[in-house]
Amino acid sequence: MNNSSYSHGVSNTPLKGETIGECLRQTVNKYGDQEALIMITQNYRATYKEFWAQVEEVAKGLMAYGIKKGDRVGIWSPNRVEWVLVQFATARVGAIMVNINPAYKVNDLKYALRQSKIDLLIASHYFRQTNYVEMLNLIRPECEYPKRTIIMERDWNRFIEAGKVITDKELHEREQTLQFDDPINIQYTSGTTGYPKGATLSHHNILNNGFFIGERLKYTEQDRVCIPVPFYHCFGMVLGNLACITHGSCMVIPGEFFAPEQVMQTVQDEQCTALYGVPTMFIAELDHPNFHKYDFSTLRTGIMAGSNCPIETMKLVQSKMNMREITVCYGMTETSPVSTQSQCDDPLEKRVSTVGTVHPHLEVKIIDPETGLIVPHGQRGELCTRGYSVMIGYWNMPEETAEAIDKNGWMHTGDLAVMDAEGYVQIVGRIKDLIIRGGENIAPREIEEFLMTHEAVTDVQIIGVPDWKYGEEVMAWVKLRNGYFTSSEELRDYCKGQIATFKIPKYWKFVEEFPMTVTGKIRKVEMRETSAAELGPQQV
Repeated sequence: MNNSSYSHGVSNTPLKGETIGECLRQTVNKYGDQEALIMITQNYRATYKEFWAQVEEVAKGLMAYGIKKGDRVGIWSPNRVEWVLVQFATARVGAIMVNINPAYKVNDLKYALRQSKIDLLIASHYFRQTNYVEMLNLIRPECEYPKRTIIMERDWNRFIEAGKVITDKELHEREQTLQFDDPINIQYTSGTTGYPKGATLSHHNILNNGFFIGERLKYTEQDRVCIPVPFYHCFGMVLGNLACITHGSCMVIPGEFFAPEQVMQTVQDEQCTALYGVPTMFIAELDHPNFHKYDFSTLRTGIMAGSNCPIETMKLVQSKMNMREITVCYGMTETSPVSTQSQCDDPLEKRVSTVGTVHPHLEVKIIDPETGLIVPHGQRGELCTRGYSVMIGYWNMPEETAEAIDKNGWMHTGDLAVMDAEGYVQIVGRIKDLIIRGGENIAPREIEEFLMTHEAVTDVQIIGVPDWKYGEEVMAWVKLRNGYFTSSEELRDYCKGQIATFKIPKYWKFVEEFPMTVTGKIRKVEMRETSAAELGPQQV
């Protein structure tokens, strides 16, 4: 028996050799009268036929504004109907949609606009308290991009009207020039050091990934998927939108940004069968004082992803939210994004302790970061992915691309993982997150999972902080459950005899929230910087 940590996703279901536009057209032909998109706060509903007609209007608008195949069209907005229309319209005209993080401030925005040389920017007027128009006016004198701008609230109707000069024949002729390997999307990765890199993805990359995600979730035209995660990230636009349109399912958008009670209300009112979220979103719903008022009986499945999924949280989601078939995904923007996913009917233990098995038509292996050799089952190493999902590259960054994708086509993730004999993968941390205390390698995930079993702890993050004696010491940032109180002494006692002494946190910090990105990823770099400053130079 082969003991190597290598797995290949064998499948009888072929890859889709078509563009996103062609796939959507087929779905419209099959399920035209089914609801395609619902957006609660915009009071919007559309069947697949209606959605197709509106996508066509936007596609013609883009052509009327001079957008050619390969031109970059930026989208800078919270979750809105217009965002989804632009996603599919750019695909139909062969433009490369550039996702711009709604939380970007002046410097980040200027960098993204220049780095991808955005020809046309479609933006909302604001996001929460941030005025996008003011920011654009501020950078305009020193930034030649975008060449043109459409502000949704001000210019949308004029933009749609302009497209009426474009004929069906002209749009059809444009579509005939497109190939499924064409680049169609640039997503900037939130790197912890240096400037973000623009992962460039093709129709083939993200359409197939969305399709096989939907397959694992057993989606049909009867499914209604609640998507409170942001569109600008793969979680929203691939796991959400593309998984739906490849199966005729309905995309249900609760609002522009995550609000736990609004999500629960939407699930109940729209009788959603699936719900997405990062762990912190599910925790916010479970801990909400009105949680018990909502009916989750229609829920069947969904996805918890984006960061490590606490086992206790997963169990509560399955039991209290009726999501018996919830799955966990693992991936990264550079791999479109999902590489592994649990099955709806996997044993409970596998669904709460692993990120499932490799996706169809993909390969994963776990290697020793030092030697590059594949490690045996059960041994920790770096996870690598190869196959159709691996990005074309980082936009205009050949050196950075070569560092990430080796000469054999493997994408090096930087994540530490373990594979068992059945091919299930467990993520045990980031190579850079590993705490090295006095020569002992400590994986934060192990300590986090243990502390989550304490009744007062609703979430916890473990980091390493500088220490003059051991190099690093373990620190816990703890978020307490509503109505519960505990102390660092009590938590330290709780650990004694349960986990190794050197793994018990020396420092404890009780917080209301963790610093995180818009997508819900915990910013441990920021936590380490904050803690090092608070602890003072005497520790170093």
